[in-house]
Amino acid sequence: MKRVRKGVLWLLAVIMIISSVPVTAFARPGYDRYIDVKKIPSGKSGQNMTISMVFTNIDDIDLEGVAIRFDEGLANQESDAFEDGETFTGSVFPFEITTDTFDNKKIGNVKSGSSKTVSLTARVRRDIADGYYSVPLEIVTNATAKNDGSGLAREKINIWITKSTSTTDPDESEGDIRFELGEGQNTPSGVYPQVMNFDINFRNSSNITAFDVNIRMGLDQDSTKFPFDINDGSYNRHYDKISGGETVAVPYSMAIRKDVYSGYYPITFTIEYRESTEGEVQKTEQIFYVKVQNKEREENTGEFDPNDRTRARIIVDGFETIPETIYAGEEFELILHMKNASDHVAASNILLSLESEKVTDSAVFTTDAGSSSFVVNHLGAGQTTDLKVKLQAGAWVDQRTYAITINEKYDSPEFKNAEEKVTVNIPVRQVARLNTGTVEVMPDSINVGSETNVMFPINNTGKVLLYNVMVSFVGDSIQQNSSYVGNIKPGETGNVDIMLSGAAPTMDDGKVKILITYEDENGVVSEPIEKELTLMVTEPMDPGFDIEDPGEFPVDGDAQGTSGLSKILIPVLAVVVIAAAGGIVFVLKKRKKKAQELGEETDNEI
Repeated sequence: MKRVRKGVLWLLAVIMIISSVPVTAFARPGYDRYIDVKKIPSGKSGQNMTISMVFTNIDDIDLEGVAIRFDEGLANQESDAFEDGETFTGSVFPFEITTDTFDNKKIGNVKSGSSKTVSLTARVRRDIADGYYSVPLEIVTNATAKNDGSGLAREKINIWITKSTSTTDPDESEGDIRFELGEGQNTPSGVYPQVMNFDINFRNSSNITAFDVNIRMGLDQDSTKFPFDINDGSYNRHYDKISGGETVAVPYSMAIRKDVYSGYYPITFTIEYRESTEGEVQKTEQIFYVKVQNKEREENTGEFDPNDRTRARIIVDGFETIPETIYAGEEFELILHMKNASDHVAASNILLSLESEKVTDSAVFTTDAGSSSFVVNHLGAGQTTDLKVKLQAGAWVDQRTYAITINEKYDSPEFKNAEEKVTVNIPVRQVARLNTGTVEVMPDSINVGSETNVMFPINNTGKVLLYNVMVSFVGDSIQQNSSYVGNIKPGETGNVDIMLSGAAPTMDDGKVKILITYEDENGVVSEPIEKELTLMVTEPMDPGFDIEDPGEFPVDGDAQGTSGLSKILIPVLAVVVIAAAGGIVFVLKKRKKKAQELGEETDNEI
């Protein structure tokens, strides 16, 4: 009997040792890495690319001020090889190098065992071919500035790059940098001898960052062409970069010349920029109008001409719309403040006709009743009258500013049938629209402390670009988390791929809110668009078995902190051992009983 008990104990010990050996084999692949990429990121040459990653603190301590950045070592290695005149055959850094390429992307404080989603964005080089490229990453802690921090680890991820071509990328022409002046602002105006302080909105209307931007105001000594005193040696405004879609307000403070005439003056601006930090200087010119009020222009009679007479000057003194913001496809009321800017000449029999700018031979603005002409019987010198008209902006137009021309025909005492044209620019906006695809939650039921992967697409179904799309997840049973999707062009899709951690058991129907926000071109954040997903979070299961004085099971130190498989495997093997031991005891008792019965039969025979 003692031998049997000893054998059972040896069997139990052997099984427990065997069960501890394969536990480490079930550890999650790549568990010793901080960075995890769910799928290979892909991009196209010459275009911006966003790499989404999950950072997991695999250390036993909390990490503070965590940040990630592209490792500059590979880029320097490639650059040094070319400078030495050698043929470099090693790895290639696949992104264009700008002033902020190697800046920190802050993750923040990360507790031990916790994960956070982070992304890096850069523009893919135009000179590289199709294929896989290895991107070096550097992880630092205690990061406070854009390039500091204590080194924590260096890792690499693979990306796939496809060469952009004119046949596969019909929108490639949109990559040319373009600037728009004065969007969303009134014409600056001033009265002599006041100083005009005004800003001019310069918008990079492309999707490419412009570097080393110089904005130069065109000057002229002739007061009939340039209405301001030239006091400064330079009216150049410099910006290190203006991102695609970004608007900068360029400030000016200008003193009006004493001898300048009242009127509108076109100011020419020359804009110099580079498409990359080392690219060639590009140049473009734009015109912006300012309004000056001083003395009226003197008439030059010269030789006699029956039509060369003093006449009134009818201008647009201002305008407003109701509502203030106009959306494509909606009706609005335009109120024009028309003024006779002459100080002594009246106008009569005034016919004002509105003419809309056309796009592809179709008028952008149409009138409610089909009529766009107005008659004003008399307008004295300095007097103002208001014109009100209901218009509708075409639903098919792009989001930008469109012109309405007012054709004028009127009489003055010395000038009959005078004709002039004035123009107002009206911005039209498009309503941003988006929808989401199927939300995939894998798995859809987890324990407290475990994670699940959530993925779904966001489709831009409108006609305007959605800037800085952010997705947040809120629920009582999860740790609140956010995912940065980035900019989504019209007709394109951005993807959400994030890990959610269970924080508390689900006490309701398991609904988790998905809040989607984005910014417009002015940086104004939209109201959250609310979606939801279903995720059940439960407490970890108790194995629920009891062994009489089982002693302490030997546990391999390497198995601590591994996957939940070991928590299930060990109790199951223990139950198997107990059952085997019980079977052995049962067999021994049965044999003993049979031997006793044989002994009794022998005694009876005797």
